[in-house]
Amino acid sequence: MRDSCKVSIVLLLVLINGVFGDNPYRFFTWKITYGDIYPLGVKQQGILINGQFPGPHIDAVTNDNIIISVFNHLREPFLISWNGVQQRKNSYQDGVIGTTCPIPPGKNFTYIIQVKDQIGSFYYFPSLAFHKAAGAFGAIRVWSRPRIPVPFPSPEGDFWLLAGDWYKTNHYVLRRLLEAGRNLPFPDGVLINGRGWGGNTFTVQPGKTYRFRISNVGTATTLNFRIQGHTMKLVEVEGSHTIQNVYTSLDVHLGQSYSVLVTANQAPQDYYIVVSSRFTRKILTTTSILHYSNSRRGVSGPVPSGPTLNIASSLFQARTIKRNLTASGPRPNPQGSYHYGLIKPARTIILANSAPWINGKQRYAVNGASFVAPDTPLKLADYFKIPGVFNLGSIPTSPPGGNGGYLTASVMGANFREFIEIVFQNWENSVQSWHISGYSFFVVGMDGGQWTQGSRSKYNLRDAVSRSTVQVYPRAWTAIYIALDNVGMWNIRSENWARQYLGQQFYLRVYTSSTSYRDEYPPPKNALMCGRARGRHTRPF
Repeated sequence: MRDSCKVSIVLLLVLINGVFGDNPYRFFTWKITYGDIYPLGVKQQGILINGQFPGPHIDAVTNDNIIISVFNHLREPFLISWNGVQQRKNSYQDGVIGTTCPIPPGKNFTYIIQVKDQIGSFYYFPSLAFHKAAGAFGAIRVWSRPRIPVPFPSPEGDFWLLAGDWYKTNHYVLRRLLEAGRNLPFPDGVLINGRGWGGNTFTVQPGKTYRFRISNVGTATTLNFRIQGHTMKLVEVEGSHTIQNVYTSLDVHLGQSYSVLVTANQAPQDYYIVVSSRFTRKILTTTSILHYSNSRRGVSGPVPSGPTLNIASSLFQARTIKRNLTASGPRPNPQGSYHYGLIKPARTIILANSAPWINGKQRYAVNGASFVAPDTPLKLADYFKIPGVFNLGSIPTSPPGGNGGYLTASVMGANFREFIEIVFQNWENSVQSWHISGYSFFVVGMDGGQWTQGSRSKYNLRDAVSRSTVQVYPRAWTAIYIALDNVGMWNIRSENWARQYLGQQFYLRVYTSSTSYRDEYPPPKNALMCGRARGRHTRPF
């Protein structure tokens, strides 16, 4: 048995070194279990990682290899996905149902991830079975390599705030509601780092500056973040250094991550850190405490109010978030050295969300196609050329018109090294939030009404922020430019998790005829095989 373990470790190291070279690697072992949690004062079943809710943070440096062995002790299959981590040439590791076989109960799977050419603030979450409403999410920080300049002095401290709306109802009850074709109720509250009102304290030294990394890990609502009596300087959005604008509050849409600098320059006492729901009639609010180390006075005064229903102020703020062209990113060259605005897109894809009823049940769709997962991950079916799992073109590249919809394993085709324009068109009355796995993209424009070719005259073709998750306001559009330089099967999804669960997602197959490891890695040797891929093998080592 001991010799077998040694052989397995040697093979794992060969795989790591053969694929990812000599960059450092960090090893983690995670035990996934159920556990009682009380985030809003009511006992409910949570999903814990090593007994923790939220899960443990991951710290890495650009190009590090992250090796995470996940042991599933739940009574149901489980997967973890890595929001914003690009999985260069390696979409099998993305941990969503279209790329990766779920980890069966009582089994384990080892993720092998490289944060190739990335810096910034991200998070991980469980991607199956509405598990996201039960926990198993956590923060990912990717630090710059030594000698790569960062466009602000090193802060005194670095804090994570994983904020999100929360239900007192257990996740499996919410899941049954959705599967019955019913809408979910309004969330019961908002959490910061898994705790409710006043549940966290962040201690600061007077006169010092601190970095706060804020991620919206919720399932349903945009959040607004603010700190009583303090301003925030925005410095990073999902791996991009930004123009350092100062804000009194910041809208963080579903799935998004921001970094701000906060200086402890007020009178020494305690101050409210406030997170509240945005664009909701009923306002959900929670607080944490910013505690000055020499404070002898607790929080005082009313909890600072924030913006509520107004769309215009949020749109204005979104347009002020721009890329810092002179700052270095993960490499020493300036972020502005890539002139995306001088490249003519090869084509335009228009994606419209909708909420059709199909077979008497509420579903959600993209261009009329409501995603249903096949019995075999799309990535494996594509790699092994298994027929009948999906059809390219099962989702059109523009809205077909009408209010209907159909169920399908939606896959759209694209070519490696294409440079394309994608327009997200939202005719519904709620804010949408979209994520594209495997990529960052340039948010070149957003506005109200119908997108037309004339809308391009308002595009930002110089310093648009590059990110992986973007909002679309009600009855409005958002346009992005994206260079398809990462071969694989990539998930494009709603970050509203009920909509994602009921079909508002699809996969973009970025294809090359090359079989070289230079362009794409095959599924790893330890890949789980399920469905029609069961019994197959991917690598000779």
